[in-house]
Amino acid sequence: MNLEQARFNMIEQQIRPWDVLDAHVLDLLAVVRREDFVPPAHRALAFADLEIPLKPGEEAIALGQVMLAPRVEARMLQDLQVAKHEKVLEIGTGSGFMAALLGHRAQRVLTLDIDNELAQTAQANLQRAGAMNVEVRCADGSSTDLSAHGPFDVILLSGSVAQLPERLLALLKPDGRLMAIVGDEPMMRATLVHHAGKGLVVTQPWDTNAPRLRGFPEPERFRF
Repeated sequence: MNLEQARFNMIEQQIRPWDVLDAHVLDLLAVVRREDFVPPAHRALAFADLEIPLKPGEEAIALGQVMLAPRVEARMLQDLQVAKHEKVLEIGTGSGFMAALLGHRAQRVLTLDIDNELAQTAQANLQRAGAMNVEVRCADGSSTDLSAHGPFDVILLSGSVAQLPERLLALLKPDGRLMAIVGDEPMMRATLVHHAGKGLVVTQPWDTNAPRLRGFPEPERFRF
C-alpha cells in the first residue's frame, strides 16, 4: 500500500469535494499521519471514507468507539477556525487523531474520553506524534466539572448528541465556538454555536451521521 498516494487520494477525492477548501486544513491533513492513530488491525482502512472501530467486536460502533470519517473530521476542523492563541476542549478523544489536528492549530488542547483504555492509547499515540500541547484525561465529558479548566475558546464534541449540552455551552468564552453533531438517525445536523457577545448564534451548515457519545442523555420521549 502506497501510504502517500492513499493520503493524497483521501484529501483530493473525499475531503476537498466535501467543501473543505481551507489550505491550512488540507496541508495539516497531509502532514499528520492518520495511519499512526488507527488500530493495527484496521491500518489498511486508515484513509477510507468510513468510521473505523477502535476496539474489537461489533459493539465498538454502538458504543461510539470509532474514528470519524476523514471528511467529517476535516469539515469540523475547518468550520471551527481554531487559532494559535486559543484553548480547546474536545469530548471524545478516541484514538487521539482529532486532538493531534487541534494541537497543531491551537495553543493548548484538553481532550476527554470516558473509556480508560482508549484514553491511554490516545495518550501514547499523541506522545509518539509529538503533540506536547495536548492533555488527555479519562473522564465523562457530559458530567465532569470543567469549570476550573475553562472557559474555552473552542469546544468540539467528536461524536453525536441528541441535543446541545448546556453545561458545555456555559464554558464558552465570548467569541468562542462549539461544534457538535446533533439529532437522531437517519439524518443529524452538524451544529456550530458561536458565543457572539450577548447571545449564542446557532447554525447547522451540513448534514451527517455519527455514533453517540457515551454519557450524554437522550431526550424524554412520549410513551403510548
